[in-house]
Amino acid sequence: MHELEQLLILFMAAVVLAATARRAGAPYPVFLAIGGALLALIPGAPRMSLPPDLVLALFVAPILVDAGYDASLRDLRDNWAPLASLVIVAVGLTTAAVAVVVHALVPTLPWAAAVALGAIVAPPDAVAATAVLRPLRPPQRILGILEGESLLNDASALLIYRLAVGAVAAGGFSVQAVAPTFLLAVLGSLVAGPALGWLAQRLFEKVQHIPTAIILQFIGTFTVWQLAEQVGLSGVLTTVAFAMTLARTAPARIPARIRIPTNAVWATVVFALNIFAFIFIGLQVRPILVELAPAAREQYFGVAAAVLATVIGVRIAWHMSFNAVVRWRDRRHGFHPPRPMLRPTVGSGLVISWAGMRGIVTLAAALALPADFPARDLIVLTAFLVVLGTLLIQGLTLKPLLRALKLHDGDPVAQEEHAARQRMLDAAFAQLPQESSAAGDLVRKNLKMHLGRQLHDSESPFASFGAEYDSRYRAALQAARHALLGMRDAGDIGDDAFHSLENDLDWLEVSDPLRAANADATG
Repeated sequence: MHELEQLLILFMAAVVLAATARRAGAPYPVFLAIGGALLALIPGAPRMSLPPDLVLALFVAPILVDAGYDASLRDLRDNWAPLASLVIVAVGLTTAAVAVVVHALVPTLPWAAAVALGAIVAPPDAVAATAVLRPLRPPQRILGILEGESLLNDASALLIYRLAVGAVAAGGFSVQAVAPTFLLAVLGSLVAGPALGWLAQRLFEKVQHIPTAIILQFIGTFTVWQLAEQVGLSGVLTTVAFAMTLARTAPARIPARIRIPTNAVWATVVFALNIFAFIFIGLQVRPILVELAPAAREQYFGVAAAVLATVIGVRIAWHMSFNAVVRWRDRRHGFHPPRPMLRPTVGSGLVISWAGMRGIVTLAAALALPADFPARDLIVLTAFLVVLGTLLIQGLTLKPLLRALKLHDGDPVAQEEHAARQRMLDAAFAQLPQESSAAGDLVRKNLKMHLGRQLHDSESPFASFGAEYDSRYRAALQAARHALLGMRDAGDIGDDAFHSLENDLDWLEVSDPLRAANADATG
C-alpha cells in the first residue's frame, strides 16, 4: 500500500509538470524528462520495476496503435523518399555509429550489446516535435514526414534491437542465419497485421456498449502484439499494420457515440503511459547512480555525452545530405508534387534534422532489457540521458528555429478542409426534399451552421450571424445546465433523471460548432 501511495504522488507530480509545460508553451515530455532526472536524484525514492517481457507490450503497443490509427496513407505515399531515408538509412547509420562510438569507449562491451544500445537510441519520437510545431502551423509536409517517421522507425529500430538482444542471448550473430528469419518476420507481419485488423473490426462493430467497446480495443491491441511475438513475427510491424487497417475501416462502421469517448480514453492512456515511462526510468536510474563508484560514474556520463552527440550529429549530417540531393534533383528536373506542398528547402531540412527528440520508445526498449544483459546499467543510464538531452537541447530550441526560418506552405490542409466542407454540404442537401418545409429548412440551417460556417469570409453576414449563434447557443445550454443542477440540488429530481438529462446536454454541447475548444482538454 505504501508503494501505491508513492506511485500516486509521483504520478500527480508528473501531471502538474505536464500542466506547467503547457502553460510555458513547451512540449510536456521535456518537463517529464526533467521530473525523471529529479526523481533519480531524490534520496529514498521507491524502488519499482516491471518484468522486461511486459515493458514493450505495455508501453509501445498502445502508442503504436494510437499513432498508426492517425497516420495518413496518402501522406506516407507522397513522402516515401524522405521517409525511407529516415526510417531505414538514418536509423541504420545511427545504430552503427553509436555502436562504434560506444565500443571504442568501452572495449569490453560486446558488439551485440553496443548495437542494442544504438537501436535503443535510434528512433526519434514525434510527440515532442509535434507538440512544439502544431501550434505554429508549420508546413504540412514537415509534420507528415515527422509523424510518419516516428511511426515507422520504431519498427526498423526495434527489429534491430530484437536481433541484437537475441545475439547476446545466443552468444553470437550470423547474418546468414538470421536473414531468412528476418525477412519472414517482416513479410509475415505485413500480412498478419491487416488480417487481424479486419477480424477485429468485424468484432468491434457488433459491440454497442461503450465501455465494453473501449476495453475490447485495448484487449485487441495487446493480443495482436502478443500473437505476433509468440509466432516469431515483428510485434511492432504487425501492430502498426493492424492499426492502419482499423483506421481505414472503422470510420464507416463505428458510430460517433462510441468514437467520441474512445478518442478521449486513448488520448488519456497515451498521456499516462508517457508519465509512467519517465517515472519508471527515473526509478531505475537512481540505484545505478547510487551504486556507481565516482570513476565509473564519470565514465558512464562520458559515454552518454558521446552517444548524445552522435545521435544528433548523424541525423543532421545524413538528412542535410539527403536534402541537398533532393534540392539538386528538383533544380534539374523540376518539383512536381502530387498535390500542393512545400518544396524541399534548406530550412525544411534543418527543421526535420533538428526534430530528433527521443522519447517513450527509447525508454521502453531500455527498460525491457533482461536483468543480466551486458552493461545494462550503462545502457539504461545512457538511454535516459539521451532522451533528456535531446528533449532539452532540441525540444526547447525547435520553436525559435521554426520561427526564424519562416516556413509557409499556404496551409493546404485548410484548403482541403474548405473544399471538403462544400462537398459534404452538397451531398447532405441532395438527400433533403426539394420542397420547402419547416423541418427541412431547420435541417439546412443546422448543416450550414455546423459544416458551412467556415465557407464564408469573416466579414460576411453569415459569419457574424454564426458568431452570434455560437455565443447564444452556449449561453442557452449553460442556463439549461444550471436549471438542471438546481432541480437536483432542491430535490425536485433524483440522480437517475439528472444523469439522463445531463447526458443529453453533454451531447448537445459536443455537437456545438465550438466543440473543438472542449476537445483541447484531451490533447
